Amino acid sequence: MHHRLNRKNHLLCNNAIRRKLEIVMNILLVEDDITLHRNIVAALEADGFFVDGCYDGAFVIKTFQKKKYELVILDINLPGKNGFELCKAIREIDKIVPILFLTAFNDLEDKIEGFNAGADDYLTKPFFIRELLLRVHALIKRSNQELLKPRNEILHFAGIILDNLNKTVLREDQKIELTPREFQILKILLKNPGEIVSKVDLLKEIWGNSFDGNSNTIEVYINFLRKKIDKPFQKNTIRTKIGFGYYLVDE
Repeated sequence: MHHRLNRKNHLLCNNAIRRKLEIVMNILLVEDDITLHRNIVAALEADGFFVDGCYDGAFVIKTFQKKKYELVILDINLPGKNGFELCKAIREIDKIVPILFLTAFNDLEDKIEGFNAGADDYLTKPFFIRELLLRVHALIKRSNQELLKPRNEILHFAGIILDNLNKTVLREDQKIELTPREFQILKILLKNPGEIVSKVDLLKEIWGNSFDGNSNTIEVYINFLRKKIDKPFQKNTIRTKIGFGYYLVDE
């Protein structure tokens, strides 16, 4: 009972502080399960967020364009348009906003498709609302930190040019389209050319401590990067040191 009171007081305090400072934190929730939708909205609003909800994928993009959102929570199986289609459409409008997928499936292929569409994180149903709140706070915090970082950084290595301001990557004067997470991983590797960066370090740097460190998410993204950065140019720049991590070489 004491724990519940402390939790309630903490949530009320968060809410009061945000309102006093006039900090508006908007979240767009897209979930067609009415009961789950209501539970998520109640938890987020109790934690001081303002939530706009959609039950049908057909109305998501119009809703998203009406205001600035700090986070989008997307179910995959939706009427109208599915979560993968919506994620791609949102990424065409906003490259930065964090997107958290909710899914009833723990299938690797679904995760690959979601990350490739531009998702930042996954939460598999059923889940604890407390875990959802932890993911929400972690994603928003990382997004805000990224916005505060210097934007004029340009990294060069092995014919690769990464422009952090414009979020572009070139190799041999050819533009390479990367998802936000692919871009982040490449940037970390470019900042440490020739040095081994472990999978654990990449996970912590990009997803934070709340992410499952046993996931093969990094291997998936490294394969994506190799197909875009190396394969078209017949290069082998991104290397693996088995049991240690990944590093870049200039052939």
